Amino acid sequence: MRELSLRPETWPIAGEFRTSSGSWTESRVLVAEIREGDHVGRGECEPHDVDPDFWSVRVTEIEPARAAIEAGCTRHELPDFLPRGPARNAIDCALFELEAKQSGRRAWELAGVAMPPSLETAYTLSTDRPASMAAKARPHARRPILKLKLGREEPVACVVAVRQVAPDTRLIVDANQAWTLDELRVTAPALCDLGVELIEQPLPVEEDDALEGYQSPVPLCADESCLDRSSLPRLRARYDFVNVKLDKAGGLTEALLLASAAGSEGFGLMVGCNVGTSLAIAPAMIVAAGAAFVDLDGPLLLARDREPGLVYEGSHVLLPSAEVWG
Repeated sequence: MRELSLRPETWPIAGEFRTSSGSWTESRVLVAEIREGDHVGRGECEPHDVDPDFWSVRVTEIEPARAAIEAGCTRHELPDFLPRGPARNAIDCALFELEAKQSGRRAWELAGVAMPPSLETAYTLSTDRPASMAAKARPHARRPILKLKLGREEPVACVVAVRQVAPDTRLIVDANQAWTLDELRVTAPALCDLGVELIEQPLPVEEDDALEGYQSPVPLCADESCLDRSSLPRLRARYDFVNVKLDKAGGLTEALLLASAAGSEGFGLMVGCNVGTSLAIAPAMIVAAGAAFVDLDGPLLLARDREPGLVYEGSHVLLPSAEVWG
């Protein structure tokens, strides 16, 4: 018989994390642990939600599925009991690790994924005024790729400022739904001239039908518009890439299926994260092994991480040890 336990945690962010939609000084996560015999599987969800009821809402979602989970529900059966979203992600990753421990194999072996020794990740800079973003970029100018959070205020000037202090760094930008189509039409050519390689979610989800027929000079990536496999049909004529996140997809199991389906339909792949700990990032690495863009820097943005945690060597995150996850 299994035993499911749920634990809320708060992890301080190093400084402040800001996007066009809000700012955060801490990461609020929910950790799920599933014990069966001598083995414990763990998972973490963190939807980057400032809702003070986040923990209780997630627990409320999980409780109706508790009996099925403790009775032996598999991760493949989990969607029958839990809807897509962060709560299912925590449970799915816990079941994935439990299965790995019980089988004596690493989680990526269960998934049939050949993992490289490390993955190169982008490093994220919060949105700010141009001079402040340049100051934030300067210590990271030698990183291979920076991701810039942009809003409606001076987006091109912000990229110009960062480019001046990091002339050789690859750049991607994330508008987090802040722009209109007219603003995108003006901004995208300038970003192309500055060497920006990808624009994430320029328009609000409910307005991105306006992207149909628009030929962007910089590839566009669906983030908030891409949840799970059911999202793909409406994205075909709007985006070039999709950003797969475990909290959106509802776990590693669905994220792997989403990544495979997206590739089959001609989308490029990005794998991202929220500002979570190594427990959230380690499962996402399995999906990211086949991604063109990897954005798994969550632990780097925290004031402290779990111990043991993932090892980052510059912008390279090494494969997780068995003690970290999986």
